[in-house]
Amino acid sequence: MIHKRIRPFNTKDTYPEQKLDNDLCQAVVARGTMVFVRGQVAQNLDDRVNVHVGDPQLQARKAMENIKLLLEESGSELGHICRIVIYLTDIRSREAVYREVGSWLKGVFPCSTGLVVTALARPEWLVEIEVTAVIPDKT
Repeated sequence: MIHKRIRPFNTKDTYPEQKLDNDLCQAVVARGTMVFVRGQVAQNLDDRVNVHVGDPQLQARKAMENIKLLLEESGSELGHICRIVIYLTDIRSREAVYREVGSWLKGVFPCSTGLVVTALARPEWLVEIEVTAVIPDKT
């Protein structure tokens, strides 16, 4: 197989109230060199419990914890992030969220895009972060 799927799931389990049936995963390792990490929110990866409702900075922290774990499961790490996209539902939380994310990526210098959106998939989610990283050559 060309791509490795990390933590596959179906949306009917994640969003039962939305009557969806999509097969997705948390990250994809493409050809063993790149990792595409699904947008992460303040939700535990193992039990899908939402945490830090109402606090965008702590939601960003949880998203970054998830990203770190998924990158490690994929054979990469935070230092190999090339691109980050941050979605916010309120521009007023930008400074706190970016300060939190910046503390995780000190010295990494990824390309970054920030967007303010009307809403995310669940109303309690205020921040969503997705990344693209590489897996370093082991030679």
